[in-house]
Amino acid sequence: MAAKEDRLASIKLTKVDDLFSTEESRTDSRREKVMDIPLADISDFPGHPFKVRADEAMLEMADSVKQYGVLVPGLVRPKVGGGYEMVSGHRRKKASELAGMEKIPCLVRELDDDQATIIMVDSNLQREYISPSEKAFAYKLKLEAMNRQGQRTDLTRSQVGNKSPAKKSSEMLAEQMGESKNQIFRYVRLTELAPSILEMVDEKRIAFNPAVELSYLAEKEQQALFDTMQAEDCTPSQAQAQRMKKLSQDGRLNVDVIFSILTEEKPNQKEKMSIQRERIDRFFPRDFSEKQKEDLIVQLLEGWYKKRQREHER
Repeated sequence: MAAKEDRLASIKLTKVDDLFSTEESRTDSRREKVMDIPLADISDFPGHPFKVRADEAMLEMADSVKQYGVLVPGLVRPKVGGGYEMVSGHRRKKASELAGMEKIPCLVRELDDDQATIIMVDSNLQREYISPSEKAFAYKLKLEAMNRQGQRTDLTRSQVGNKSPAKKSSEMLAEQMGESKNQIFRYVRLTELAPSILEMVDEKRIAFNPAVELSYLAEKEQQALFDTMQAEDCTPSQAQAQRMKKLSQDGRLNVDVIFSILTEEKPNQKEKMSIQRERIDRFFPRDFSEKQKEDLIVQLLEGWYKKRQREHER
């Protein structure tokens, strides 16, 4: 009798429905599905480094959403306190808001912080244009997530999250992004820049290489540098940035030194003419590169110059 009771106790019936369902149907119930989720229930990914701009491309996307709906579902993960967190699809969410939509189709997936971070970065790095600041913070976030995954013994015995002990997370990221490992670290250095200076890098007012050198300056030194650049309408060359970095490390960089370095005459220095981008960008197709814009401007000026010459010869 006791043996019979033991056999009965070993039978686990969690649900009555399980008696009448197949393994296929039970697997299907656990499969990820696309759901229409209210926009109000979806929050942005914390520390999302990619800017969602309300530019012309976004307005075009909003028009498309209004006409055809969101064709590619976003990816969200459930939040502990309720609601969802956007992992991939921030631009689609913004376009849906602009289109007056109340819901957006999303795939709901259970993800831990590191998994979500890696997916968020990878999905956004596919964009046509990524600013230096976006790439810098994206690389930093993904590298930190990969390093944390590598410290989990349930994923791998390697301390760097890879089955090959010789390969580090930075090397893996470099391979995935098509960059050198040193270039990955140089981009990550940009995250040490003051936001005001980093914005100048995005606007191409400060070149990438000098910006990396300037990232080693202390916070107060960077503020003094920014104030001087604004007042004197100038930016440092690579050599000047390297000098400021060395002086900072030696504890000899101050406002006066920054001023003297920035205002010194550079070799072969010539007066530059600058045109605000907003004044000319509207005349070019959106897919024009900077080189194409420059070539077209020169071509038009040459035509104007030849016309003037012909008029003088008459």
